[in-house]
Amino acid sequence: MEKRFKAPPPYAVASVDNALRIAAMLQLEGPLTVSEVAERIGVAPSTAHRLLAMLVYRDFAVQDANRAYRVGPVLELAAHSQSAASKLRAAALPHLRRLVDLLDESVNLTVRTGDTARFIASVECSQALRVGSREGMVFPVHQTTAGLLLLAELPPEQVEELYAVDKPGERPDPAELRADLARVRRSGFALNQGRSERGVAAVGVPVHGPDGTVVAGLSVSMPSVRYRKDQLPNLVAALRATAAALESDLRG
Repeated sequence: MEKRFKAPPPYAVASVDNALRIAAMLQLEGPLTVSEVAERIGVAPSTAHRLLAMLVYRDFAVQDANRAYRVGPVLELAAHSQSAASKLRAAALPHLRRLVDLLDESVNLTVRTGDTARFIASVECSQALRVGSREGMVFPVHQTTAGLLLLAELPPEQVEELYAVDKPGERPDPAELRADLARVRRSGFALNQGRSERGVAAVGVPVHGPDGTVVAGLSVSMPSVRYRKDQLPNLVAALRATAAALESDLRG
């Protein structure tokens, strides 16, 4: 069965999508101004202001004395807890932006929670045909490039426990998954050509924390029409250099 990313609803409401994206940005990044929000989601400042005003009205955001917006009472717990994911994201964003400037393709940082993968940072490239932001999205871990990297670091028995027969949710073919993870362990990177989403190719490498354990997956995604096999060594080298720079910051 073909595995895909979540498709948008057939009658997607852009304003709702933008409001939810803003809420996630405030939750993950902290205070943002109207102009920063407008630039990030690609709307006019007046539109960003209206969206923020609705979030304020529903207590998802508040405006501070400096006219910046931060999370409101509904999301306040996240605002006052510097989670490991938020710290990792803050450290990674400058490196992700430099990687996008180098490759001119979209890049992502992903962490694992159980059998799901969450995209905690996503930076889009400037090309008209590009892979869009996955930031804040959650998918089955075995369907994502970075998810395979994160699963590959687990002992085989732990992977089997994640997909025990008596657990709910989609389960991959065990033999196929074992082969995929063995390939990732041998190469040290993951290549995904249409596994998660038709027409998308992605390459990823692991990011290690100060104690040497893998804490995230760093990946670059592009339309399949732009991916060539001879690009793979350069893509992996650029990803590994970025991961090493991020790991150095995390150790510091």
